[in-house]
Amino acid sequence: MSKIPPLPNYDECLVNLTNSVYKAFGAETSAPTLPLADRYLDKGYKNVVVLLLDAMGVSILEKHLAPDGFFRSHLAGTFSSVFPPTTVAATTSIVSGQYPSEHAWLGWDCYYPKLGKNVTVFLNRDQMQEVGSPFATGTGKTTRGGHDDFAPECPDFEEPLPAADFNVAFTYTPYVDFYNKLRAAGAQGYYATPFVEPYPQTLEDIFAHVKKLCAEDGRKYIYAYWNEPDSTMHRTGTTSDASHEVITDLEKKVEEFAAELSDTLLIVTADHGHMDSQNVCILDYPEIMKCLVRMPSIEPRTLNLFIKDEYKEDFPKIFEKEFGEKFWFLTKEEVIERKLFGPGTENPEFRGMIGDFVAIATSDVSIFNTHLEAALMPGGHAGLSKEELEIPFIAIELPKA
Repeated sequence: MSKIPPLPNYDECLVNLTNSVYKAFGAETSAPTLPLADRYLDKGYKNVVVLLLDAMGVSILEKHLAPDGFFRSHLAGTFSSVFPPTTVAATTSIVSGQYPSEHAWLGWDCYYPKLGKNVTVFLNRDQMQEVGSPFATGTGKTTRGGHDDFAPECPDFEEPLPAADFNVAFTYTPYVDFYNKLRAAGAQGYYATPFVEPYPQTLEDIFAHVKKLCAEDGRKYIYAYWNEPDSTMHRTGTTSDASHEVITDLEKKVEEFAAELSDTLLIVTADHGHMDSQNVCILDYPEIMKCLVRMPSIEPRTLNLFIKDEYKEDFPKIFEKEFGEKFWFLTKEEVIERKLFGPGTENPEFRGMIGDFVAIATSDVSIFNTHLEAALMPGGHAGLSKEELEIPFIAIELPKA
C-alpha cells in the first residue's frame, strides 16, 4: 500500500491527557501534556473527573446526537486515540500515561514470548480457537457458547482455558498506574470502574461512587469507565436503533449526573471510535494459513503475523493477493521505525509480541480467527481510519455551589 493512512497524533492523545493530570497534581510526567486539557486543569477545580465512554468517538457523536445537545455543545475540541485504537491498548494508556510501545498491552489478544502463546489479555485465558483450526489444542471443552440462535452455521469453538495460574499481562508487562503515581506524589487518585473496588457494576453505581468521592475533602482525580456504547455497537453496528438508544440515553444520564456536581471539572471522552465492518475469517484463506507459525493476535483490524521461515520472502505477495489495498502491510522493522505503537522507551517484551509483519485495516474489512466472532461483531475498531482514531474532549465546568 503506497498511501499512508491516518495516524495517531502522539503529541495530542490519551497519553498526553493523563500527563496533563500528572502535571496538575504535582506528579512526574513521562510525555508531553495535552494543551487542551491544561487550559481547564489550570483552573484548580477541587475534583477532576475523566469519564471514558467506550468507543464514543467523534463520528459516533455526529451520527447520533444533535449539535446543540449536552455532549456536542460542550465539545471543547478533539484529540487522538493511540495505536491500535482499541480498548486494551487505549485504556491502559490512559490509566498509565504510557504509549502502547511502553506498556505493551497491545490488544484484545496478545502473544507473550515467555509463555509461547496468545492470551486474551483482560480475561487472562487462552485465545479462542475454532474446532478444526490447525492451531486448536484439543484440550478445551467444545462449546457453542449459547450462540446457536445467532450463528447456527458457524463451527463450534473450544472453550478457552485459563492462560496460566497467574495474571499473564501483569506478570510479563507490568506498569505503574495513575493511582500509585499520584499517591507517590502526595495527591489523591481514584477509580470508578466495574473492575476496581468497590466494583460498581452499573452506570448508576459508577455515578454514585463518583459523587461520594467528590463530596470528600481534598483535591482529587477520578477516572471513571463504562463499556457503552462499544458493547452495543459491536453487536449491532454503529447506526442501529439499539446503538442510537444507548447513545442518547448516555447523554441524558451524564447531563443529569453533571447537574449534581460542584467545584468539579468533568471531562467526557472515549478510548477510541467505532466503525461498521465487513468481516471475514482467516481460516477461509488457506494460502495465508499455510504460512503461519501461530494464529494472529492483537485485533481483527491489526494483526501480528508470525511466518514460517520458508514463506517469509513470499508472504507479502500472498497477503496482498488476498487483501490488496484493504490493509496497510508492514514489516516488523517498518513498524518499529515508524513508531506506530508510540514513542518512548520500548517495553522489553514489545518487539517479540508484534510478529514478522503487521497488517492494519485501512478499509472496512476485519479478519477474525473464528467464524463465530466474525458473524457476531458487525461493529469494530483498531484499524487506521479517522473514525477509529478521533475522540472527543468534552469539558463540563461545574462551579462551586
